[in-house]
Amino acid sequence: GPVGCPACNPAAERPPARVQHDGITPRSQYATPGLIAAVAYSGHDPADDPRWPESGAPSRAEYGRWCRHWCGMACLLMILEHRDGTAPSLHSLLTGSLSFGTYQEQADGTIRGMFYEPFAHYAAAAHGLKANVHKDLPVSGIQTQLAAGHLVIASVHKEIRRPSLPPPGKGGHLVLITGYDGDLLHFRNPSGHTRDARNAALPGGTFAGFYAERAISVST
Repeated sequence: GPVGCPACNPAAERPPARVQHDGITPRSQYATPGLIAAVAYSGHDPADDPRWPESGAPSRAEYGRWCRHWCGMACLLMILEHRDGTAPSLHSLLTGSLSFGTYQEQADGTIRGMFYEPFAHYAAAAHGLKANVHKDLPVSGIQTQLAAGHLVIASVHKEIRRPSLPPPGKGGHLVLITGYDGDLLHFRNPSGHTRDARNAALPGGTFAGFYAERAISVST
């Protein structure tokens, strides 16, 4: 049959067995990754972090207020560092994004976001990245985006850092997917509490249990 027909020639449409964006250094949304377990599971105040100035925040209180919300900014930082060899601080990425509506500060002091469409506009306008929002992207779609040369910021439950436990839900936290090897997805988790959780790999089926099927594909 015709070469371009997937039914006649499945190999024409089949993505490669392995795709990997190499050299992406895991970065945390917290200044001290070694404190994440205490923050997540022992009630440790995230503002009580001796390395908070490294975030670029102007004060310890400002760092403590925002660091829990910086997963998307940490993904962006990793992408920019991968492209440019350097990246602005988490706090400067945040402040640059606010005028685009990436987050909403509520009257009661709580913070909503990161919102995907405003983030995509910010990534394009401020950093020259092409970002597309996907509201219904299954794991197979993630692989398609990776095979097309994109990185993928995916919405997962934060407890993906402990994948041996049953998923408590889906979505609410962002990770950067850097590639796949067969069924294995490779990703960087900004709130990973161990080295292996920050530079992680999970089978697609396990990942799907935490994944809300919402994502942003980014090309540099």
